[in-house]
Amino acid sequence: MSFDPRSASPDPNYHRYVSHHANHALMLSAAIKEARASFANSGIPIGAVLVNSAGTIVGRGHNLRVQTGDPIAHGEMSCLRNAGRRRDYQSLTMYTTLAPCIMCTGALLLYKIPRVVVGESRTFPGELDLLRANGVEVNVLDAVECIELMREFIGTHPDVWNEDIGIPS
Repeated sequence: MSFDPRSASPDPNYHRYVSHHANHALMLSAAIKEARASFANSGIPIGAVLVNSAGTIVGRGHNLRVQTGDPIAHGEMSCLRNAGRRRDYQSLTMYTTLAPCIMCTGALLLYKIPRVVVGESRTFPGELDLLRANGVEVNVLDAVECIELMREFIGTHPDVWNEDIGIPS
């Protein structure tokens, strides 16, 4: 984005840029709300929302592995399940509080979801390179709230976290 102070208006793409990034914050906050719901029920604090091109949330979910005993109930998988059968996956954006693991990455690639916005990838790097290598637009926001939530969970429940990401005990 560029802005020439001598001109009466900013770059012609300014409003699109601002609204795009404001939307990131709004949608990530919805994913964080999902993560907090999981955490409040003794679960792993990872949340996700699936958003259409109009900015409407069409699916939401959070990690339910601990609560349900379902080994594939990761945040992104729960979100996809809750979104139901769709014909428009190729136009949607996934917002997730944490970089997707290999399983969730596989589902994103299977349904050809073209954009993934990630709250953070510091506590777990996920498979962002695999997404990018397959043409997915990946934006990592480095959201402090997401980082702190995961660090708190990993610090207090390292065994559950290792189980979630497939590290043998």
